[in-house]
Amino acid sequence: MAHTENSKTALVTGANRGIGFEIARQLAAQGFHVLAGVRSREKAVTASEDFEKVGVTVTPVVLNLADSGRLSAALSELELTSPPIDVLVNNAAILIDGPGGFSSSFFDMTDDIFERTWETNVLGAAVTMRALIPGMLTRGYGRVVNMSSLAGQLANMGSGYPAYRVSKAALNALTRVVAAEAGASGVDVKVNACSPGWVRTAMGGGAAPRSPEEGAETAIWLAMLDSAGPNGGFFQDKEQQPW
Repeated sequence: MAHTENSKTALVTGANRGIGFEIARQLAAQGFHVLAGVRSREKAVTASEDFEKVGVTVTPVVLNLADSGRLSAALSELELTSPPIDVLVNNAAILIDGPGGFSSSFFDMTDDIFERTWETNVLGAAVTMRALIPGMLTRGYGRVVNMSSLAGQLANMGSGYPAYRVSKAALNALTRVVAAEAGASGVDVKVNACSPGWVRTAMGGGAAPRSPEEGAETAIWLAMLDSAGPNGGFFQDKEQQPW
């Protein structure tokens, strides 16, 4: 869908497949100019074709969240070359299978798996927020959606996939800190986190009960909140969850 002068611009990271693809597709269908963050030029080409197949036009941008050192420069360049970014959806994340991965014990977790998970799931989101929210605050409008998980919920924390759990708990903490700063600014910038539930994706697997469309629903809602909407919350199915 062509965007108009008045349409908003959204950046969705990890947008070439799964929930991120569906969030980008739905925002584009709503009239947003969507920047679809992907990890490589090859994925950018494939993503363009995949979005065209489902009837929307997006602009792929190469952002490797696993390389936080270069990510800041890439985002600075993006701000110079794209319309102002009104909506940021931090969707890109990894869950590494292996020691410290999906089913193993914390005591089997390797430093490498912990570091790789932390860099993408936490540092990547921190860098994007630090780069893009100042512009939102200056312009007086912004929506940030951090794609978290009930796996990072301290209220019901248990064992299993320790690196992923810790990273999502940290992302929730980042959400609270940044939302408090945004809220203190007095302008209409909102920062929230959400859990998509267990979704049929490469990460969630084929046995998951939810479709990517269902997994994207709460993120779309948070991306399009009006000025009376929540700030600094954690949601699943549009309902607030305990941290």
